[in-house]
Amino acid sequence: MLPSAEALEGKPVPRVTFKARPNDEWRDVTTDELFKGKTVVVFALPGAFTPTCSSAHLPRYIELAPAFRENGVDDIVCRAVKDAFVLQSWQAGQEAGNITMIPDGNGDFTEGMGLLVDKRDLGFGKRSWRYSMLVKDGIIAKMFIEPDKEGDPFEVSDADTMLRYINPDAAPREPVVMFSKPGCPFCARAKAVLKANGIVFTDIPQDAKITTSVLRAVSGGTTWPQVFVGGKLIGGAEAVAAHFARQAPVEAN
Repeated sequence: MLPSAEALEGKPVPRVTFKARPNDEWRDVTTDELFKGKTVVVFALPGAFTPTCSSAHLPRYIELAPAFRENGVDDIVCRAVKDAFVLQSWQAGQEAGNITMIPDGNGDFTEGMGLLVDKRDLGFGKRSWRYSMLVKDGIIAKMFIEPDKEGDPFEVSDADTMLRYINPDAAPREPVVMFSKPGCPFCARAKAVLKANGIVFTDIPQDAKITTSVLRAVSGGTTWPQVFVGGKLIGGAEAVAAHFARQAPVEAN
């Protein structure tokens, strides 16, 4: 039986040393290093490269990372009972550089939370149950644990639920997509403007499928880049710089 969220709130996180590979080098990372003196959002999931984890759980935390930080969160930690190499590869594939990946390879942290579950019926072995928590200076301030039922429920541990708890009035930024061309200086400038403004964006580079014809069909334009914010076409590098200059006076040279 899974513990209730209320039973865990107010308690310290388990004291564990994780075997991680930041910057491709083995290093021990302690829970004190992760949580002491910080406000941290943790979300735990049963696997990497799996449908719900890759299509919804992790991507939305990536997208809302700036909003979390604007609302006092120092770090966002993704944790799974997987080895460091798997999480490192998944992080690269998902372009999740704004998320701290922590491998709980032996399941020690998850077991200490009481949330280690047996997934042998799926051939997964022991994995983490899906949950999220807000940790302040090593103490669990709030827990969202998925309901104890068949399958892989994903109802309460999502990024939006956690952000609403932290600040019900938070206004996350709209998703941003850029159609770019390799080697294009205007694309590089537009990316620099987005990064300077702390904008998380999806880059769709020109390739055999994303052609100029596709660009024109989607945006009505034939020049690169073309940037969309919340489904609205902003345009090229100059338009992007002007758009974000109106919101915050930050521009890349």
